[in-house]
Amino acid sequence: MNVLIIGGGGREHALAWKLARSPDVKKIYCAPGNAGTARRGENVPLKITDVEGLLQLAREKSIDLTVVGPDDALAAGIVDRFQADGRRIFGPTREAARLEWSKIFTKDFLLRHGIPTAAAGRFERVEDALAFCGTRSYPLVVKADGLATGKGVIIAQDRDAAERAVREMMVAGRFGDAGRRVLIEEFLTGPEISLHALIDSAHHRLLPVAQDYKRVGEGNLGENTGGMGSASPPAISLPNDLPQRVETGIMQPFMAGLHAEKLRFQGLLFPGLMLTPTGPRVLEFNARFGDPETQVILPRLQSDLLPILEATIDGRLPQVEMRVDPRAAVCVILASSGYPGSYETGKIITGLETIPPDSDDLFVFHAGTRLDGENVVTSGGRVLGVTALGRDLGEARDRAYDAADRIAFEGRYLRRDIAAAGAVA
Repeated sequence: MNVLIIGGGGREHALAWKLARSPDVKKIYCAPGNAGTARRGENVPLKITDVEGLLQLAREKSIDLTVVGPDDALAAGIVDRFQADGRRIFGPTREAARLEWSKIFTKDFLLRHGIPTAAAGRFERVEDALAFCGTRSYPLVVKADGLATGKGVIIAQDRDAAERAVREMMVAGRFGDAGRRVLIEEFLTGPEISLHALIDSAHHRLLPVAQDYKRVGEGNLGENTGGMGSASPPAISLPNDLPQRVETGIMQPFMAGLHAEKLRFQGLLFPGLMLTPTGPRVLEFNARFGDPETQVILPRLQSDLLPILEATIDGRLPQVEMRVDPRAAVCVILASSGYPGSYETGKIITGLETIPPDSDDLFVFHAGTRLDGENVVTSGGRVLGVTALGRDLGEARDRAYDAADRIAFEGRYLRRDIAAAGAVA
């Protein structure tokens, strides 16, 4: 079977690594891919939103299955176009993926179907948003409605900060069209975890729970990023009744909402949950695998990923086996200095050869990398994700940091508190 993976980050490298282990996969193509995926298959330099170009590639290479990584490709309607061409593709349609690419749509969906979430106001006019800021208690959360590469969320500690965030989004265009409409939410307190649920329209199956460390600085300080590391299971004590509350309070009403609104969601639903004193509340929905959560979830998944993806497409999820490694996994992101702001690229990466390429418990997932002759060089803000398995989180964490410290490039930056006891995600 020939497989095409859309995307070029750490998530896509993890997907390529996992699918390459399947005996039924003949060849993997990645578009555009990175230096890591190049060693698992063939990279093709196409943009993730070039739907027609990607479709032509699928035809030319006799692709049997396409797996969509990034949200932008889903929002561009790649699933709809491939399905119209009779091609098998893993991911929700553009309309179903609206649960990710419009936070206002998602908020309304949650409220319509009684799924616990934060109270919020939705605004299309800057004057209305600014007036709302003057009537609230603080802190507040200001969110761009559309896709903003994981950075369109600002926690405002006071009215001045909230109004500044509104103006940056709605007037200055900090996030482009994504910020022309905003959601202003109450600030929830509690630890945050990431769920990953495979959904075949009629059924759902949960993958291992993970935790993402979003802020750039240790101690949960600084700007939001796409994620500076992850752990599975989370480095916090989870309530004993959490599985039941997730099932009855979130997944069951979500599935009922899909049916009621005739949304055919087939793919991966990734809800971000805040574990508040009154129970779990949904912060947001994503319609694809998380990054960097995928880099800890897939190493813990002992089952072949290919039949799981195919069962999701075919509506056969209850029939497939999903075995999970009882060991813990920790991923530490090596980033470029300056990220999530401006940063330099083209820095030579050394030390990669110290990590065995075919290890079963230690992995280097490439994100912002490319090949420059014989060298692997940086090409993005998040450069590498170093993941290790261990008997518990402490051992996995120690092994991940030991491996990360063997890798170097100019301007390398990493958080030192990923999965540490008491660290805030």
